[in-house]
Amino acid sequence: MEGIHIQKTFPVQLPVNAEEPVLTLSREGPLFILHWHLKDNRFNPVSCKALLDALQIVENIYVTADEPQPMALITIGNGKIFSNGLELVYAAQYPPFMDMYLAVLKKMLTFCIPTIAALNGHAFAGGCLFAFAHDYRVMRADRGFLCMNEVEFAAPLAPGMSAILQYKLTPTVFRDMVLRAHRFSAKEALEKNMVDQIVPENEVLSAAKALGEKLAPLAQSGSIAYKQLKDQMYTDIVKHLGTPYNRLAPRL
Repeated sequence: MEGIHIQKTFPVQLPVNAEEPVLTLSREGPLFILHWHLKDNRFNPVSCKALLDALQIVENIYVTADEPQPMALITIGNGKIFSNGLELVYAAQYPPFMDMYLAVLKKMLTFCIPTIAALNGHAFAGGCLFAFAHDYRVMRADRGFLCMNEVEFAAPLAPGMSAILQYKLTPTVFRDMVLRAHRFSAKEALEKNMVDQIVPENEVLSAAKALGEKLAPLAQSGSIAYKQLKDQMYTDIVKHLGTPYNRLAPRL
């Protein structure tokens, strides 16, 4: 298809030709594995663009195939951190940044194939939201917390961010996460249906791959309906995520 880039070789590092790549996108059969490299895996303009570019590579392969293919996407962090959230200097001083971050959440939430967050460690604030934007979550059992700690540094949530949590969590968990900045351990997260599995550290990726292998056929059988079903499930969230952040800022 003219003008559409179809990635043929893997792994690919993003940003392309960067001295310090943000992430690597690999492929193992039907599974695409998105591995963040940085210490805290914080969201900034460079990492947001790298994530969107990676997702576009996968989507292009899926939508241009002659026949629907079994596929699933896994995201994993580095060391003891999945993601520590946003680099707040950009949120405060670079107005386009928040729209970039909201675009990442929207793209992941409604992605065209099954998605799994392999939580190798802490997922805080914007990193926690990113984890909840995936369809499924596999969490390290012995270390790491899910936490929305914005109340501790006077940071409001945009409506789309709040809507993701409100949809994915029970009312009590939503309250404790947002208004108390409670740090949910893996055991708590599993008990409260915030994650789908908890496993030892050295099994996080393998468990996510096993789940991905089970889910990948749904991208084939569901074809374009898989994304359409997500769009229908998350209609209100998508609407909120699509509201430009600069319009919200005076009210937040």
